[in-house]
Amino acid sequence: MDFAPFSNRFKLDWEGLVNNIRRTGTPDRVYFIELFLDRQIEDTIDHRYGVTSHLDPADPAFGARRAIAVNRFLGYECVPAGLLGLNTGERLSADDTTEGETARGVRSWVNEKEGIITSWEDFEKYPWPDGHTWNTSALEWYEKNLPDDMCLVGRGGHFCEYLCWMMGYETLCYALYEKPDLVQALADRILELEESACKALLQCDRVKIVWASDDMGFKTGPMISPAAMRQYVFRGHKRLAEIAHEAGRPYLLHACGNRREIMDDLIDDVEIDAIHSWEDTIETITDAKRGYGDRVSLLGGIDVDFLCRASEADIRRRVRETVEICQPGGGFCLGSGNSVANYVPVDNYLAMMDEGRKCC
Repeated sequence: MDFAPFSNRFKLDWEGLVNNIRRTGTPDRVYFIELFLDRQIEDTIDHRYGVTSHLDPADPAFGARRAIAVNRFLGYECVPAGLLGLNTGERLSADDTTEGETARGVRSWVNEKEGIITSWEDFEKYPWPDGHTWNTSALEWYEKNLPDDMCLVGRGGHFCEYLCWMMGYETLCYALYEKPDLVQALADRILELEESACKALLQCDRVKIVWASDDMGFKTGPMISPAAMRQYVFRGHKRLAEIAHEAGRPYLLHACGNRREIMDDLIDDVEIDAIHSWEDTIETITDAKRGYGDRVSLLGGIDVDFLCRASEADIRRRVRETVEICQPGGGFCLGSGNSVANYVPVDNYLAMMDEGRKCC
């Protein structure tokens, strides 16, 4: 596919992106957003189009410069930045069945049965960060070198995920009944660290958006009961949303799973500004636009399974239909329903992006 750099037709505009997320009116073009692209997707695009050919791989800042170059080429205003990363213990793995230029050999995931913290002894011996000292060198580099038309998006907010990852989902389910004090202590510590990290991120003026990533459910409902979500998870997001709003930044949430039972909590109590992650078998973004798109912004929307299997013509047709329904009034950014995994055909992903540009 002859895919030209975004800058050949349009200018990046982080202020326009933020205004669009705030639903200030129908924007004059489609804005794009993505939780992440797998490295294999980025590398393939880079090799095809020479996106980073002007960069020196020996440059100590090559990784950051590469992130800027790839995002600019594709048309994203944001470069992600985060500070908190907790050790979640053992990961299981299997061979990656993806073939061709985006294959990566091995696919891994968190042990769902038993995590790194299953007892008070585990909790006490875990090497917790001090919650006060953060490595902000990347933020400082971006402060000086990020182009003016781009911004940083602060990442964090893994409240439900850290509970599931650090205890193991099966262990967490039992602990909610047998050791609620341990679950509460873990949730409290996670909140303490997430709050500190968020405040540190927002010390950097180039962070214009806070985007929490916290998978909360599966196909038929939330990972834990709505009551437990309110006790252990939502209060964390509510606190981060307050911090972001006090700093004048919108608070976005990526949350996989069926959110029907908890969507009002997220909009009315947590006060998220935008929601991300869509799966056609659960809810389409166009149905969400009709149902509550006047209350919260909607990000992404092109189902990943569809993106993998559909023809280019069908992808372009769906993008046009999605933009037609979701663009009016603002509060919509085009992207995949989840993320661009290495098994998504690169040409299908680029067709989605290209059609989004043509809708402008």
